[in-house]
This record gives sequence, structure tokens and C-alpha cells, in this order.
Amino acid sequence: MVVGPGVVHSWVGLSDQVRLGALTRWVTPELVDEAVAAHGRQGKKPGALPAGLMVYFVLALALFHQDSYDDVAENLVSAIPGLSGQIPNKSSFTRARQRLGPQVLETVFREVGGPLALAGLTGSFYRGIRVAAVDGFYLDAPDTAANRAAFGGQVAKDGTPLAFPQVRVVTLSEAGTHAVLDARIGGLVDGEQDLAVSLAASARDMLVIMDRGFIGVNVWRVFTGAGAHVLIRAKSNTARTPVEHLPDGTYLATISQWAGGRVVHTVTVRVVEYQIEDGKMIRLLTDLLDPATAPAEELAALYHERWEAELSNRQIKTYQRGPQEILRSSTPDLVRQEVWAHLIVHHCLSRLIVEIAGQHTVDPDRISFVKVLKAVRRSVIQNATSTPRKLGRFLASLASKLRKLDIGPRRDREADRLVKRVKLKYADPPKGWKRQPTRRIPPKIITLLPRLL
Repeated sequence: MVVGPGVVHSWVGLSDQVRLGALTRWVTPELVDEAVAAHGRQGKKPGALPAGLMVYFVLALALFHQDSYDDVAENLVSAIPGLSGQIPNKSSFTRARQRLGPQVLETVFREVGGPLALAGLTGSFYRGIRVAAVDGFYLDAPDTAANRAAFGGQVAKDGTPLAFPQVRVVTLSEAGTHAVLDARIGGLVDGEQDLAVSLAASARDMLVIMDRGFIGVNVWRVFTGAGAHVLIRAKSNTARTPVEHLPDGTYLATISQWAGGRVVHTVTVRVVEYQIEDGKMIRLLTDLLDPATAPAEELAALYHERWEAELSNRQIKTYQRGPQEILRSSTPDLVRQEVWAHLIVHHCLSRLIVEIAGQHTVDPDRISFVKVLKAVRRSVIQNATSTPRKLGRFLASLASKLRKLDIGPRRDREADRLVKRVKLKYADPPKGWKRQPTRRIPPKIITLLPRLL
């Protein structure tokens, strides 16, 4: 950006000075440079904000989602003398984000990402197989014509748009650490199963848990064909008829895929049925067909690890982004760029949590995500990790504060499912029904429902 004739703004050339606090340990300048070069985004425009700086700026937008462009920029350079008073205007940042595009951030995510759990971590493995979960969530995007055309949104019966365009994100998350291993970004116009199948290659050699929204022959075949095992909740009308009873009371059944009025694919599944204390019957399907190596009671208990993916998504939607906050970006490419940035920041925070938990041999679930998030934000503002020595001191100091970070063992709790926005997917409560506060509940009791000959 040029301020006057022949005068280059003082922010140009900052790539070698700006860092992202503690997250720079994983999003290194070398990694950023490689991702920028891989997509030819180095930039030749004289005086333009450099692409490397913009990678860190976009990540900072995710880390400080509730702050304005000016405030985020000042957070990045507040400890660099003479720069916090010369913040470029918002339009300069927007144009630089457009030049950067979403692909660079996606590349950084794929380089930073990966499984975090070490062997033996609670909830991370089942009989030596790494446990992961597939789940989806929505993020609201600004209501522009471009975003609504690309992502879709809820509409009234007469076709009138309701609320905001919605970005659909489907993730593959590690159950024991909440780390997002892979993700796909679409919209309300994209099917959840269609986005999920493209995650299969990343699930190789894992046991993947999914809710009943993902049940389907295509999902089953793609994941098992990629070398993954699956444990999926079935709908009440799926796989009800046994074709073979097994000694433990589970049974084999088939599910089929139809096209043009005929069956095109059929797969054999093992069915585990059980009941929880409120009387609800749950039917699970798995490709682990041998009761001796995958007992029914273990699979029934394991299925509830799927909620770890919900907690991972909640960390992104509610704590990192902010409750019911809307994304900043008015065009689809910038929306995708912003979502990849959120996924990168979340994965780095998960890495930090796992590292702190490992140093103290506690479950990562006991480390407060919110407190670690706040500490990392402070590390950016203070420029506390601008050198390897400072970074090491900051991480050691953070790890030493276990009493502050430890939220204790997770308790079984529940709250009524209710949202305050109108016309969303949850129905209004019955007339006269009052919402109860969050409350303690006893551990769930699982009762198997064997089908024996």
C-alpha cells in the first residue's frame, strides 16, 4: 500500500517481525512462506501488504474474532515500536485478503494438522485402534447475495430468506483430544454425507463414530474401502431384520443402496441394540463383525465418545468464535479463508492443551480450553514469543499453571436443548414448559437388548 508518491507504508515488509504468539510454534514463518509460495501468492504489487503478514493477520482475525480489523492489527504489532499508531485501513486489509485467497490457509491447516493422542490416552483408542468422530456444524455468514448464492440459507414457505446464509463444516475429530484432523467446507446447499465421504482417506486405520445423519451405504463403502472401521447409529427403520444371529445377541443384517428402482450396492453390517435409562432404544451398526474382538457392551459404551466431536465443534463455535457471532467475510472465498483460519487456530490450541496435559499426566479434558485461549491471546498482544527463547519461557510458564488451567474431572451434566433464535432447527418448547438450569445427572445406564434364537 502506497501512502503518497514514492512513499511506502511502514507496515510493508513486516512479515519477518509479526508473529502469532504461542501458535507460532506450529505456524512457523517457514511454513507460511512455503504455503504462500506453493500458491504463487508472494505478490508483486509495489507497497502491497505482504502475503506472509496476511496469513498471520487472518489467523489473528480468528483468534480475536470479536475484535475489529483495527484492534486485531494493533494486537499483532502492539509490541513493535512505532507501528501501532500507523494501522492500515480496513479496505487495504480486505484487498490483501482477496489476493491471498483461501487455498493458502487450507494448505497451512493440512501441514499443521494430524493426530495428537499418544498410545494409552483415555478415550483415544479402542483395542489399539485410534478413535475419531465425524460431525457437522453451521456458521452464520454475512447476508450478502454472493454468500447466499454460494452457501444457501433457511427460507420461509414462500421462499423469503430467513436469518443468515449458513456455512456447513463437516469435521473428522480425534475423540480423545478434540483435535480436528480434517474438514470440508460447504453450505446449507451441500449434503452432509457428500462432504463426509471426502474425509475417508484421512480416517485410514481409525475407528470412526458417526450419528444417524450419516448412515448410508455410500458413506459405509467409502470409509471401509479407505481402510477405516465405522460405528454408526442407525435410524429406527434401518437394519431391523436379522440375516444371522450371533452368540452375544447381536446380529448381522444388510443395508442397500437403490438407484433407478433397483439395488446397486448391498453391505453386511453387525447390529448392536441397547437401551438407556430413559427407555430410548439405540441401534448401532459396525463393520466389526466378530463379537470376540469387539464385544457389544464395549461398542455401546464407545459410541458415546461421539459427543467429543460435538464438544470440539462447540469450542470453535462458542468459545473461539463467540456465541452466535457471525463470520466477518462478505464473499464466499473470504468465508472459506476465515473458516480454515478458525480450524488452524483450534488445532494449535488443541496441541497446546495436549502438551500441557502430557507434562502433568492428566487427561486433556481437564485443561480449560477457554483459559488456554485467553493465554494465547495475551501472548500475541505482548509479543511474548517473538524469539525461540521467549516462546520457550512462555510455554513453560503456561504449563506451570496447572492449578489455574485444571477444571477437574468432567462431571455428567445435562441442560434442556433450547435456542433463542426463531425458526431454527429446534422447535419451540411446549406451551407452559419452563427451561431448567444445567444440572448434575447420574452416569448413563446401558442395557443391552440381545436378539437370541
